[in-house]
Amino acid sequence: MLRIDIISVVPELLESPLSYSIPGRAVKKGLAEIHIHDLRQYGLGSRQTVDDYSYGGDAGMVMMVEPVFNCIEDLKIQRVYDEVIYMAPDGEILTQGIANELSLKENIIILCGHYKGIDERIREHIITREISVGDFVVSGGEIPAALLADSIIRLVPGVLTDETSALSDSFQDGLVSPPVYTRPACFNGWEVPDVLLSGNPKLIRTWQDEKAVERTRQRRPNLLK
Repeated sequence: MLRIDIISVVPELLESPLSYSIPGRAVKKGLAEIHIHDLRQYGLGSRQTVDDYSYGGDAGMVMMVEPVFNCIEDLKIQRVYDEVIYMAPDGEILTQGIANELSLKENIIILCGHYKGIDERIREHIITREISVGDFVVSGGEIPAALLADSIIRLVPGVLTDETSALSDSFQDGLVSPPVYTRPACFNGWEVPDVLLSGNPKLIRTWQDEKAVERTRQRRPNLLK
């Protein structure tokens, strides 16, 4: 069973996104575990401090090495982790391939950055992989961590009602998905393509493949390289 431990200074940001829909159902089915850890429980002193000013005088606070180290060490005492991931703006860009790979793991830690970032020594000595959700910056790593967790959990066998659904998602075969339609076959004069109503699986698959390539060429030509 997949287990994901997420470390955050604002765990409340993660509780709702990962408690409902597909991640929530996966947990209820016993197919995945999601544990959110408040880093402030490992904070220093009476104020449970987890951040400090950066050496060099740059603006912004930096997450301290000691609380993060202690939290991760506590987790590692209980089990062996396949990856310790840091959600970093300059990490490798999250792709469907990465989600596929991580869905085969058993135990994953995700560290959410906050403030100006984390002490570099954490990245050098503790983190095994750094992942970004895009070339932009948000207030913390919590929302990116939720995105990563969702992308992984939905691929665990048994999580989706129709397990073949994930196989036809965008990017699974290096292309975006073709157009999809549902009832009614005609609405406001807008028709569903005849081939989808033909009942011929071979023709339908050929049409879907052609449309996927066409749409990828139009919208994401970089994928065709």
